[in-house]
Amino acid sequence: MATTHKINSNGDEPKQKMSRLDVKMESGSGPITQFESSDPNKNKSCDEAFTLGKMFCEGKTKVVYEINTKTPGRCLIVSKDIITAGDGAKRNVMEGKAELSSATNAAVMQMLNDFGLKTAFIKGVNKKSFLAWKCDMIPIEWVARRVATGSFIRRHVGVKEGYRFSPPKLETFYKDDENHDPQWSREVLEEAKLKCGKIVVTPDLIDIMEKMTITIFEVLEKAWKSKNVSLIDMKIEFGVRQDTNEIVLADVIDNDSWRIWPSGDKRLMKDKQVYRNLKEVTNGDMQNLKENYTWVSNQLTAISEALNEDKNSVRVAVCMGSPKDMAHCNKIKAGCTELGVRCTLHVSSAHKSTTETLKMLAKIEDEASVTPTVLVAVAGRSNGLGPVISGNSVLPVINCPPPSEQWGRSDIWSSLRLPSGLGCATLLDPQAAATCASQILAQHTPLVWSRLRVKQMQYWIDLKQANDGLN
Repeated sequence: MATTHKINSNGDEPKQKMSRLDVKMESGSGPITQFESSDPNKNKSCDEAFTLGKMFCEGKTKVVYEINTKTPGRCLIVSKDIITAGDGAKRNVMEGKAELSSATNAAVMQMLNDFGLKTAFIKGVNKKSFLAWKCDMIPIEWVARRVATGSFIRRHVGVKEGYRFSPPKLETFYKDDENHDPQWSREVLEEAKLKCGKIVVTPDLIDIMEKMTITIFEVLEKAWKSKNVSLIDMKIEFGVRQDTNEIVLADVIDNDSWRIWPSGDKRLMKDKQVYRNLKEVTNGDMQNLKENYTWVSNQLTAISEALNEDKNSVRVAVCMGSPKDMAHCNKIKAGCTELGVRCTLHVSSAHKSTTETLKMLAKIEDEASVTPTVLVAVAGRSNGLGPVISGNSVLPVINCPPPSEQWGRSDIWSSLRLPSGLGCATLLDPQAAATCASQILAQHTPLVWSRLRVKQMQYWIDLKQANDGLN
């Protein structure tokens, strides 16, 4: 006879004494667990049910469970109400930490996924757990530092606290609690030839993980800056997805993973370093820690929501001289959309409807006082559109003339040879025009900046892998 429960929205840990994770027990089949969508706008019926399997891994602050589902290669990761330091030598129960850790991690991973980074995170299941792709973990902590502090200045006598690294400083530590996670040099890491799943960690893969670590740090640093919070340093881990053999960001990123200083002031720190610094831990200390972790979770939720709103906060206005140029303009629009930039299309000829062109420009300029805007002029033959717009606007203008097999070599000069006092640039490729416009606007929005940074990283990785494949 089956015992029926429904999943609890509080989502406490399975198989824990105080657990309230609700399951439906079918005879001979184990618990079938259904979960709510982490995206309230999605149809919940598309979420799969899964059978909760055995626990196959337990760490200091997390438990990992096997699951059976239509989509193979996934697992359930459940956070604990535990905070530790000193390789687990210092340990306290922190009521509510599991929920705060899960919320923080979900906000960070959803941002990184949206930026285009590959992570093991799939979606939140409930307040204490999330679904992830099964990975063989690479036993290395990758630490990126913007500011020298903590163990770095203890290990590098003579470097003053506050020294800034540009680019961020990268260090690697082998995960071994008994030996206090010893630091490994690049040479030691290469010679170790770590085997993780079906791959061996080669120098080329180390290069890729180093590049990914710096990129992850930089985009999260940019996100925190939107709240006037300095990301000082952080640690991350990578894993090899068991189903695809891809290297992805794995484990979690929560308030145990970094140092963050509001207003750049160490005295205002909100991260786990507060706990590390405590010689004795009182109930008041634990309450203060919980308030810090709650603050961090709330700030990241606000950052994530703001990034979603950023998709409409900047604009590229594409002005074409003829509707015949629509296909060329749609390529520019697609490139902008991919980078998180809103793109609007307009038709007006500087030669045939000059007054209408200037009226259109006046409207765009007025809107630009609220929404930062870059203009892209698409006109072939005698390109008067770009120069006319540039001569009557202080907004950045990019010429992107449509291709012409017969007259292209001659037509391009009307975009390049400009009257004095005009400053519009010229790019022939529509993707290049979208990228250039987005780079100009990236200073106004962390979303666009981060997508550009991740895209640059991916180009770098693709070229490296292509080169490595030749030898």
